[in-house]
Amino acid sequence: MTQDNEINVRKAWIIFSVLLALTLLVEFAIKAKTPFESSQWWGFGAVFGFFACAAMVVVAKLLGYLLKRPESYYEDSND
Repeated sequence: MTQDNEINVRKAWIIFSVLLALTLLVEFAIKAKTPFESSQWWGFGAVFGFFACAAMVVVAKLLGYLLKRPESYYEDSND
């Protein structure tokens, strides 16, 4: 990675971290009215989103292993 890319990546991490922190702080000021008690816990959306994303990655990896074809799948069998 070049020097410019490293600086931009660092700036992006800082910006996203600040936005995440602000989002979590706003939960103190705004009380959500939801039908489930668990969704009213502080930081529930961040934790739920993290585990949902991790689960999607795991499921995608498993599907990749299940649906994978051999490298010679499209080669002509008459060779």
